[in-house]
Amino acid sequence: MRAMQITRITSVLDDPEPLHLATDVPIPPCQNDEVLIQVSACGVCHTEIDEIEGRTPPKQFPMTPGHQVVGRVIEVGIPANEPLLGRRVGVAWIFSSCGSCEYCLTGRENLCPQFRATGRDAHGGYAEYMTAPAAFVYPIPDNVEDIYAAPLLCAGAIGYRSLWLSGIQNQQNLGLVGFGASAHLVLKLVRFLYPDSRVFVFSRTPAEREFARELGAQWAGGIEETPPEHLHAIIDTTPVWTPPVQSLKHLLPGGRLVINAIRKEHADLSIWLSLEYERDLWMEKEIKSVANVTRNDVSEFLKLASQIPIIPEVEVFSLEEANLALKTLKQRKIRGAKVLKIL
Repeated sequence: MRAMQITRITSVLDDPEPLHLATDVPIPPCQNDEVLIQVSACGVCHTEIDEIEGRTPPKQFPMTPGHQVVGRVIEVGIPANEPLLGRRVGVAWIFSSCGSCEYCLTGRENLCPQFRATGRDAHGGYAEYMTAPAAFVYPIPDNVEDIYAAPLLCAGAIGYRSLWLSGIQNQQNLGLVGFGASAHLVLKLVRFLYPDSRVFVFSRTPAEREFARELGAQWAGGIEETPPEHLHAIIDTTPVWTPPVQSLKHLLPGGRLVINAIRKEHADLSIWLSLEYERDLWMEKEIKSVANVTRNDVSEFLKLASQIPIIPEVEVFSLEEANLALKTLKQRKIRGAKVLKIL
């Protein structure tokens, strides 16, 4: 089968081919608890850039990345999973967890010490076929096409978790720092769940700001601009530290900054030293990180997305164009989500 693989730690922009196209990869065998999936689409995420550049590197090389996977089950490992045969399913960032630790037993499997990530700890969806544990795949709603379903599995699910962690309520102000795949889905979700809330978007590019206004943002400005109102919560989806640190001063007392990123680039200590306690953190402001997703996050968001419905804006690439997709993502050439169409 064909697969785009990480073979070394390298720079996405400086390396002409950060991913290697392999054309003779064996189709993976289906183990007892697994299903074999013929992949039709896979979303492209900034986490793949973090994997390639070594901020959250694969456990082994070569590794097939991709954790927003949609396809059809063509083989099962045990008879108990036969009802999945022929079904359209999705695979998200959470590939597996132990199921028995205190976190797994309390609905926090995203914090499990044995958490395994799709495309980093196990081969993912930048390929024609992949296997996944049957307990960690999700039925795809009938009314959502494959290329639109793929971003829902990470950009959507992690955005859903971020929104929940923000504690936002209807009529409260929400800030979105960065406006890529996840943030544009959060905005669509807010317009449905909290119709009287106002959303304020901070973004680097005029195109992203215009896109945010098209989707219903109350205000959209540059990263360093001051919004017309203070905010009850802010969700940061940028890959760097400066924007979320700067945004703290826009929070109301008791406000919360939720940082939605697996890793941040350029950990510059001087950015944190620029914080002013009275301006940025006093009055019980909070900073909270988002760690991965649970299966419940993915399932709940897929149901919501189907009901509303939420249809992502997508830019489609072929499997062989994965390097191009990653480079344009790194360059912040973003309008919605980028998706590889494989089948």
